[in-house]
Amino acid sequence: MTTFEAVVLGIVEGLTEFLPVSSTGHMILTQAALQIQESSFVKVFLINIQFGAILAVLVTYFRRFFQSLDFYKTLIVAFLPAMVFGFTLNKFIDSLLESVPVVAVMLILGGIIMIWIDKHFQDALIPEEEEIHIDEDGHETVIYPPLPTYKQALIIGLSQCIAMIPGVSRSAATINGGLTQKMSFKNAAEFSFFLAVPTISAAALYKTYAGFKSIKGVHVEQLIYGNITSFIVALIAIQFFLAFLNKFGLKYFGYYRIVLGLIILIGIYVFHLPFQILK
Repeated sequence: MTTFEAVVLGIVEGLTEFLPVSSTGHMILTQAALQIQESSFVKVFLINIQFGAILAVLVTYFRRFFQSLDFYKTLIVAFLPAMVFGFTLNKFIDSLLESVPVVAVMLILGGIIMIWIDKHFQDALIPEEEEIHIDEDGHETVIYPPLPTYKQALIIGLSQCIAMIPGVSRSAATINGGLTQKMSFKNAAEFSFFLAVPTISAAALYKTYAGFKSIKGVHVEQLIYGNITSFIVALIAIQFFLAFLNKFGLKYFGYYRIVLGLIILIGIYVFHLPFQILK
């Protein structure tokens, strides 16, 4: 892998990690376009650059991560299903379902579901915004939208587990879970960002440790450039996504997923392109 390829993959990671479009589907197309060969380091690299995207969430929502102890209790409840199913069923699911055609089909099915959800949850376009109260002494107090209840957080966490199927976007799964719990698009998206921190960090730490021996001295520069690029692009993508979601909802992401899935299927069965999953 070259430094240029590392930067391109960082851009793709930063753009797609928090958008409901499936980062796996985009990595398949990027791998084919750049003709990147599968290797132990490439697998570690694709997992490791998620740290850059996670750092973007921490920077964007720095204050939210210090708002209260309840914030962390809610995140733990939502994270538990992924922790349990991730360690017990992930390898089994991957062995059965991790194929490019499955990714393409799930992209299309997920797009159809998102279009349906967008149509039936129009009230969710009205977000609960944070409020700033100023007391008589001029001290500011920020009041954030209410957190999900533990029951709601658990349901959102269970929804996230669907993303263990390749081609199912973690972001889309958790946002859809939040919408079923009467959250607005914006608040569901933000909770999806928060939940990504423990979920992706745990998976990235585990898989980076497991593949640590594949990282050589020449790879350090590529990891640095990939993470920096992922971080910068994710910062921009988060702001764009929230603004777009507030205005248009999920339907256009659904249309995009359907088109992307069809492109991959046509590439496989018509043009016989050598698509492969690198994750």
